[in-house]
Amino acid sequence: MGTPDFAVPALRVLAADYDIVAVYCQPPRPKGRGMRLTPQAVHQAADELELLVRVPERFDQAAADELARLAPDLLVVVAYGLILPEALLALPRLGAINGHASILPRWRGAAPIHRAIEAGDKQTGVSVMMMDKGLDTGAVILERHIDIADTDTSGTLHDKLAHLTATALAEAIPMLADGSATLTPQDHD
Repeated sequence: MGTPDFAVPALRVLAADYDIVAVYCQPPRPKGRGMRLTPQAVHQAADELELLVRVPERFDQAAADELARLAPDLLVVVAYGLILPEALLALPRLGAINGHASILPRWRGAAPIHRAIEAGDKQTGVSVMMMDKGLDTGAVILERHIDIADTDTSGTLHDKLAHLTATALAEAIPMLADGSATLTPQDHD
C-alpha cells in the first residue's frame, strides 16, 4: 500500500522478489492545468508491472472483506496517506509493516523529510516497523541511517530515503518470514 512517488522504488524492489496480490493506493486526483484525473505514482507503477490495483476512498467493510479474500501474508505500507483500521492490520499472518522516512520515534507522522531539513538534523534514515493502532508507533524491526549533506534539499533527501526504504523493506521481510526479526518497542515518552 502506498500512494506517492516515494513508495515507487519499494514497489519495484518488492515486485521483483515477491508475489504481490494487490496494490492499494489512493484514488486518482485532479492534476495539471486541465485538472484531469490522474492516477497516483504507485498506481501508475503498479499498472506498468501489471499488478492488480485497488483505490478505495476509505477502508469500509466491503474493502476489508475484499482484502481478506486476497489473503495476503503481509501488508507492506509506504506513504499510504490514510490510517488503516486495526482489524485490517491483523488480517495477514505476518501482520503489517510500514517503511517510514525517519528514525523513529523522531518525526512520526506526515512530512518527516521536511521536518528533518527544517530542524537542521545532521542525520536521518528510515525505520521499518510493525504497524499498530497508533501513528508510526509500532515496534521497530530495523533502522537504516544516512547523513544529511549540507547540500541536501527535501527533494534530494526524499530520493535517497525512497531508495533506502526499498532496500530496508527487502531486508526486513525475510526476517519476519523466518522469525529472526527482533522487534524493538519505541520510546513513547
